[in-house]
Amino acid sequence: MGANPYPLGLRLAGHRVLMVGGGAVATRRVPALLDAGALVEVVSPELTPALRAQVDAGRVRWTPRTFEPADVDGAWLVQVAVDDPIAAEAVSAAALDRRVFCVRADDRIAATAWTPAVVRHGAVTVAVLGGGDPHRAVTVRDAIRDRLADGTLPAGRGSLSSDSVSPDSVAEGAGPNRAQRSRPTAGRVVLVGSGPGDPELITVKGRRLLAEADVVVADRLVPGLLLDELRPDVELVDASKIPYGPSRAQEEINRILVDRALAGAFVVRLKGGDPYVFGRGGEEALACAAAGVPVTVVPGVTSSIAAPALAGIPVTHRGVAHEFTVVSGHLPPDDPASLVDWPALARLRGTLVVLMGLKNLPAIAATLQAHGRPPTTPTALVQEGTTTAQRSLRATLGTIADAAHTARIRPPAVVIIGNVVTTLPTTTST
Repeated sequence: MGANPYPLGLRLAGHRVLMVGGGAVATRRVPALLDAGALVEVVSPELTPALRAQVDAGRVRWTPRTFEPADVDGAWLVQVAVDDPIAAEAVSAAALDRRVFCVRADDRIAATAWTPAVVRHGAVTVAVLGGGDPHRAVTVRDAIRDRLADGTLPAGRGSLSSDSVSPDSVAEGAGPNRAQRSRPTAGRVVLVGSGPGDPELITVKGRRLLAEADVVVADRLVPGLLLDELRPDVELVDASKIPYGPSRAQEEINRILVDRALAGAFVVRLKGGDPYVFGRGGEEALACAAAGVPVTVVPGVTSSIAAPALAGIPVTHRGVAHEFTVVSGHLPPDDPASLVDWPALARLRGTLVVLMGLKNLPAIAATLQAHGRPPTTPTALVQEGTTTAQRSLRATLGTIADAAHTARIRPPAVVIIGNVVTTLPTTTST
């Protein structure tokens, strides 16, 4: 390599970043670019469902074709995430001609920039370069993350001496990280709830197991920044299920979990929210058990409570609501397959939280009113709760469907129905 790399933090807010490739590597890297405020353009004939969701939400621009040298024009940074080395070389050559730094997932030696192993702890971001060895970088990164988490290295206070965390002390060179070496070699599956969207709301145990995984099977709603922290050799399976778009059948997801585990891999099934709250985690646990694969569950923070909370809405409040009910609204009330007793819910006095109900909100609101819920009942919608894209809308049961349409609320969105909606002032939102 010759010279050592020069570490630098790029302030990409409002600047164009070109991502060539729309597969698993791009899926892992795009969320961090968006978190930095970059204007991300992906050039690729196809996209993973997770990237397509970013495009549909207006966060990413997509050019559906193969790369052309002129695509680099105006870019501040180029990232190459394609398997074809000839195609990757063409991108980096175009970037070099235009004096634009280029990251290559296929060949670090040929790249003019490297992406470090990153851990985020509140306002602190730690980036580690491993001298060309990504395993060493990840090992040191994980050691620092553990010390930040347990408080032995407080973020924003104290200092880290040159020998406090060294590659030799925690990694024994460039081998697998500490967590990898200590875990059993037999294959197993862990269903991990990643929380409602904020990457810091995953549990400590969930994040630790994610760092140990050989294979990660991830849903669309998992926090993208968690994927950015995976080891470079982890197999990422995008199991996104986007309405009206590409999807994997649940049977295929079950097969992947079982096959990888039977081959000896440690598989983390990363799911948004909690695995057992409308997450089909039970089906996956049954499939693993039937195949003789050990499976455990790490609960996650559910959006049914977290999204209202961050919008300033407590789902229960003394003297207002002594109960709350969480239901799925993915089927309309008159659908024979629906298991929800909507007339009974209309008679309850507590809080009603509806997940996956935005599409059927007009029918849900009408059915509840038809069975006795007053049209003046305070009602709220929280879109993409706990994330930087969170939006809140308050209305009444009689007006919420029209208000949602006018405001162009999009999924995922949580519906909260009940007097708790107006219990606290809106200024408590974050």
